[in-house]
Amino acid sequence: MNVPLLDLKAQYKQVQREIEEAVVEVLRSQHFILGPKVKECEEAIARYSSCAHGVGVSSGTDALLVSLMAEEIGAGDEVITTPYTFFATAGSIARTGARPVFADIDPATYNVDPARVAEKITPRTKAIMPVHLYGQMADMDAVMALAAEHDLAVIEDAAQAIGAEWRGRRAGSIGQYGCFSFFPSKNLGAGGDAGMVVTNDAARADKLGRLRAHGSKPKYYHKYIGGNFRLDAIQAAIVSAKLPYLDDWTAARQQNAARYDQLLAESGLVERGIVAPPRVAGNRHIFNQYVIRVPERDRLQNALKEKGVGTEIYYPVPMHVQECFAYLGHRQGDFPESERAARETLALPVYPELSDEQAAFVVSCIVEYYR
Repeated sequence: MNVPLLDLKAQYKQVQREIEEAVVEVLRSQHFILGPKVKECEEAIARYSSCAHGVGVSSGTDALLVSLMAEEIGAGDEVITTPYTFFATAGSIARTGARPVFADIDPATYNVDPARVAEKITPRTKAIMPVHLYGQMADMDAVMALAAEHDLAVIEDAAQAIGAEWRGRRAGSIGQYGCFSFFPSKNLGAGGDAGMVVTNDAARADKLGRLRAHGSKPKYYHKYIGGNFRLDAIQAAIVSAKLPYLDDWTAARQQNAARYDQLLAESGLVERGIVAPPRVAGNRHIFNQYVIRVPERDRLQNALKEKGVGTEIYYPVPMHVQECFAYLGHRQGDFPESERAARETLALPVYPELSDEQAAFVVSCIVEYYR
């Protein structure tokens, strides 16, 4: 049986008419840069995320970068984040000239451990950038308490977490900024690179809007030095067309995750301590990924590939040991939980259209390997 890690064509069949009509409308209007389709998307995403404002940008990476720029973070400043994340998190901090400061993760949720964050705060710290990894939010009560105590901005990297909740509050709505990615493989994906920043602060929203257009408003009048971070109108139209389906897709992902949990428990692999399924920490987990922790991870991945099962390793090399961050002076062993997660975790197919038979086949292949 062939079980891909993700099947975007299956999703496209559901929404083909809506997407194609939305794209044709943009093409006929010939209004490609910002404009009504982008404004419509910004308002819809902000509303979905319980925020007052949305600012469409060119990618999730640029959402992080422009948020840091809005806080005027730069050389001599420090931003605390996790070393166990996609490169854009730390990369955006470094691009401002600031220093990424890493705090290790909670091994149960893979999100940054607030106790470790507290240890890293210095007079140079200007912001905390928690990552809501795999679709589950970090401990935002603890993060916001630290931020309030030390007068720090909080930039939520919610690239994998649109619609996730922490104690009833949506991802992106708790910190000063929430940053989303609409990369095609995300739960809510565009037809290419796209992103958005949400905020409840009108002044910050205005500044973000200026910064994404070279710092100008009106055109040719530049209050800030910004960049070209504008959301493409075609991508905005695609995101808006797909948004009404998002909650149903999330529910299907949650059902698939629950099915995996049950099948793995019935296999005996969990009880024997061989497979550790994801831990849901009492919040709305949207399962952008379903990540298990296993011994002999690389060998298991190869065995699954031979059976036709697609998997992915998120992420094999933590940020603190990436070559480009050698100047930070870290070495292997500095963040043991992040390093252990990088060695042991494997993402299984969890996309909404995954069938019961496919999920059962995936688990049977895992059982066969460890047998």
